[in-house]
Amino acid sequence: MSIRARLGRALFSGGPVLVCVAFILVITLLAIGVSVLPLPDPTAQSAIFRLKPPSVEHLLGTDRLGRDILSRVLWGARVSLLVGVAVVALSGALGTLLGVIGGYFRGWPSTLVMRLTDIFLAFPPLILAMVTVTVLGNNLFTVVLAISVGVIPRFTRITRGTILSIRERDYIDAARGLGASHARIILGYVLLNAIDPMIVLLTLLIPQAILTEALLSFLGLGITDPTPTWGNMINSGQIVLREGPWLTFFPGVAIVLTVLAFNLVGDAIRDALDPALREAGVVVSAVPDMPRAAAPLTDVSAERRLTAVG
Repeated sequence: MSIRARLGRALFSGGPVLVCVAFILVITLLAIGVSVLPLPDPTAQSAIFRLKPPSVEHLLGTDRLGRDILSRVLWGARVSLLVGVAVVALSGALGTLLGVIGGYFRGWPSTLVMRLTDIFLAFPPLILAMVTVTVLGNNLFTVVLAISVGVIPRFTRITRGTILSIRERDYIDAARGLGASHARIILGYVLLNAIDPMIVLLTLLIPQAILTEALLSFLGLGITDPTPTWGNMINSGQIVLREGPWLTFFPGVAIVLTVLAFNLVGDAIRDALDPALREAGVVVSAVPDMPRAAAPLTDVSAERRLTAVG
């Protein structure tokens, strides 16, 4: 069965996963189209509407500066999703490149990549992100870069472990014997068989990036006011927590639901793409930082293509 068919069966077979997929689609569409929705300016202040509870005029209430909470939550969703996708794209590209160098090639390139990876893995990702933002400043680009600094080494190590197992397979040796170049082997066979665990890992990295961005903003090291993010909304709301609990409640609920939805979807994708789970017919809990084996069906297709090599 193809990857597309397996993903479709896992995501649209009904149940909680389908609800999570629908939630992700809705929050994504709202984040993309928030600028055309009939909502107040998220940075517009009003002393008259200061700390108004949820009402017909302001569905989620207003904050201590009179700004509409619903508008700020949806604009914050745009920032959070943008950070999550950007971190995944940057970490996936660089992590895959470094993982290929460390897993496929032997000698000093592999040693250099892994020693650098070990150095970065010695530091907690949050500490690396805080240091990076402090040095480079707190804008959207530096926040993405700061979170990626802590994610890339972990992505590199998992990718390297997967590629190490693929590199020793018979069809890779056969491709080398038939004169295939390193580039052709890597693109046509190695990465093709590593795509399943990489898709799973990229999906599970999105909620991690969203949480890290919210934490940085809550600590005042991420994106700050007046740009709304879920983290700085909670930070601002804690000052008047007793007078206006809705200031922290609604962005907190947005973080919990979004992260939960992505985690459940990521688990469903893992269960669909992991060959061990498909063969056993059971679902097991995920083991963090554990490389997944490539699908046997993909190996067969790779062996069939060896006749075209050379």
